[in-house]
Amino acid sequence: MENEIRHGGCLCGQIRYRLTGRPEWVLQCFCRDCQLATGTGHTTILGVHRDNVVLNATPRTYSTTGETGGAVHRHFCENCGSRLFTTGDLPGPIHIFQAGTLDEPGSVDPIAAIYCKSRIHWDYIAPHLPRHDEMFPFPT
Repeated sequence: MENEIRHGGCLCGQIRYRLTGRPEWVLQCFCRDCQLATGTGHTTILGVHRDNVVLNATPRTYSTTGETGGAVHRHFCENCGSRLFTTGDLPGPIHIFQAGTLDEPGSVDPIAAIYCKSRIHWDYIAPHLPRHDEMFPFPT
Protein backbone atom coordinates (compact mmCIF):
# COMPACT_ATOMS: atom_id res chain seq x y z
CA MET A 1 0.00 0.00 0.00
CA GLU A 2 1.67 3.21 -1.17
CA ASN A 3 -0.03 5.50 1.35
CA GLU A 4 1.32 3.69 4.42
CA ILE A 5 2.73 6.04 7.04
CA ARG A 6 4.81 4.95 10.02
CA HIS A 7 6.21 7.09 12.79
CA GLY A 8 9.01 6.38 15.19
CA GLY A 9 11.85 7.84 17.16
CA CYS A 10 14.44 7.47 19.85
CA LEU A 11 13.99 6.58 23.51
CA CYS A 12 14.08 10.17 24.80
CA GLY A 13 11.92 11.60 21.99
CA GLN A 14 14.51 14.13 20.80
CA ILE A 15 14.54 12.59 17.31
CA ARG A 16 11.31 11.66 15.57
CA TYR A 17 10.80 10.37 12.04
CA ARG A 18 8.05 9.67 9.51
CA LEU A 19 8.28 6.92 6.90
CA THR A 20 5.89 6.89 3.96
CA GLY A 21 5.07 4.06 1.60
CA ARG A 22 5.61 0.36 1.92
CA PRO A 23 9.08 -0.76 3.11
CA GLU A 24 11.32 -2.23 0.42
CA TRP A 25 11.84 -5.22 2.73
CA VAL A 26 11.82 -6.23 6.40
CA LEU A 27 14.55 -8.61 7.59
CA GLN A 28 15.99 -10.12 10.72
CA CYS A 29 19.77 -9.61 10.66
CA PHE A 30 22.08 -11.83 12.71
CA CYS A 31 25.40 -10.33 11.54
CA ARG A 32 28.10 -9.63 14.09
CA ASP A 33 27.94 -5.86 13.47
CA CYS A 34 24.23 -5.81 14.37
CA GLN A 35 24.91 -7.91 17.45
CA LEU A 36 27.55 -5.44 18.63
CA ALA A 37 25.48 -2.36 17.73
CA THR A 38 22.35 -3.60 19.51
CA GLY A 39 23.80 -5.69 22.33
CA THR A 40 21.62 -8.68 21.46
CA GLY A 41 21.49 -11.62 19.05
CA HIS A 42 19.85 -9.94 16.07
CA THR A 43 17.99 -6.86 14.93
CA THR A 44 14.88 -6.49 12.83
CA ILE A 45 15.37 -3.93 10.08
CA LEU A 46 13.28 -2.34 7.37
CA GLY A 47 14.55 -0.75 4.19
CA VAL A 48 12.98 2.59 3.25
CA HIS A 49 13.95 4.74 0.28
CA ARG A 50 15.51 8.02 1.46
CA ASP A 51 12.85 10.00 -0.44
CA ASN A 52 10.27 8.49 1.93
CA VAL A 53 12.04 9.54 5.14
CA VAL A 54 11.43 12.75 7.11
CA LEU A 55 13.45 13.49 10.27
CA ASN A 56 12.77 16.30 12.75
CA ALA A 57 16.45 16.55 13.75
CA THR A 58 19.88 15.45 12.54
CA PRO A 59 21.18 12.39 14.39
CA ARG A 60 24.81 11.76 15.29
CA THR A 61 26.67 9.33 13.04
CA TYR A 62 29.21 6.58 13.69
CA SER A 63 30.94 5.32 10.52
CA THR A 64 32.80 2.07 9.88
CA THR A 65 33.67 -0.23 6.99
CA GLY A 66 31.24 -3.08 6.38
CA GLU A 67 31.89 -6.71 5.52
CA THR A 68 31.68 -5.83 1.82
CA GLY A 69 34.36 -3.13 2.18
CA GLY A 70 31.92 -0.24 1.77
CA ALA A 71 31.15 2.60 4.16
CA VAL A 72 28.50 2.01 6.83
CA HIS A 73 26.98 4.94 8.75
CA ARG A 74 24.93 4.28 11.89
CA HIS A 75 22.67 7.17 12.90
CA PHE A 76 21.70 7.56 16.54
CA CYS A 77 20.39 10.05 19.09
CA GLU A 78 23.23 11.91 20.77
CA ASN A 79 21.14 12.31 23.92
CA CYS A 80 19.85 8.79 24.66
CA GLY A 81 22.02 6.73 22.29
CA SER A 82 19.15 5.01 20.46
CA ARG A 83 20.29 3.60 17.11
CA LEU A 84 17.68 4.72 14.59
CA PHE A 85 18.89 3.77 11.13
CA THR A 86 21.89 2.86 8.98
CA THR A 87 23.02 4.20 5.61
CA GLY A 88 26.02 3.40 3.47
CA ASP A 89 27.53 2.41 0.16
CA LEU A 90 25.75 -0.94 -0.19
CA PRO A 91 22.17 0.11 0.54
CA GLY A 92 22.67 3.28 -1.55
CA PRO A 93 19.39 5.23 -1.45
CA ILE A 94 17.84 2.84 1.09
CA HIS A 95 17.85 3.82 4.77
CA ILE A 96 17.84 0.78 7.05
CA PHE A 97 15.64 1.52 10.08
CA GLN A 98 15.57 -0.40 13.35
CA ALA A 99 12.04 -1.82 13.58
CA GLY A 100 12.15 -1.44 17.37
CA THR A 101 12.22 2.34 17.00
CA LEU A 102 8.84 2.37 15.24
CA ASP A 103 5.92 3.58 17.35
CA GLU A 104 4.20 0.36 16.26
CA PRO A 105 6.96 -2.20 15.64
CA GLY A 106 4.34 -4.89 15.09
CA SER A 107 3.21 -3.07 11.93
CA VAL A 108 5.97 -4.82 9.95
CA ASP A 109 6.76 -8.50 9.46
CA PRO A 110 10.15 -9.94 8.49
CA ILE A 111 10.30 -11.81 5.18
CA ALA A 112 13.66 -13.52 5.78
CA ALA A 113 16.60 -13.94 8.18
CA ILE A 114 20.06 -12.88 6.96
CA TYR A 115 23.63 -13.55 8.11
CA CYS A 116 22.44 -16.72 9.82
CA LYS A 117 26.05 -17.97 9.74
CA SER A 118 26.63 -15.57 12.67
CA ARG A 119 23.50 -16.51 14.64
CA ILE A 120 24.13 -17.16 18.32
CA HIS A 121 22.77 -20.58 19.29
CA TRP A 122 20.29 -19.15 21.82
CA ASP A 123 18.72 -16.64 19.44
CA TYR A 124 15.48 -17.62 17.73
CA ILE A 125 14.54 -17.57 14.06
CA ALA A 126 10.86 -18.08 13.29
CA PRO A 127 10.56 -21.42 11.46
CA HIS A 128 8.60 -19.94 8.53
CA LEU A 129 11.32 -17.42 7.59
CA PRO A 130 13.70 -18.25 4.73
CA ARG A 131 17.28 -18.32 6.05
CA HIS A 132 20.33 -16.93 4.30
CA ASP A 133 23.89 -17.44 5.56
CA GLU A 134 24.85 -14.01 4.26
CA MET A 135 23.04 -11.08 2.62
CA PHE A 136 19.47 -11.35 1.36
CA PRO A 137 19.36 -11.91 -2.41
CA PHE A 138 17.82 -8.59 -3.42
CA PRO A 139 15.93 -8.53 -6.71
CA THR A 140 17.92 -7.01 -9.58
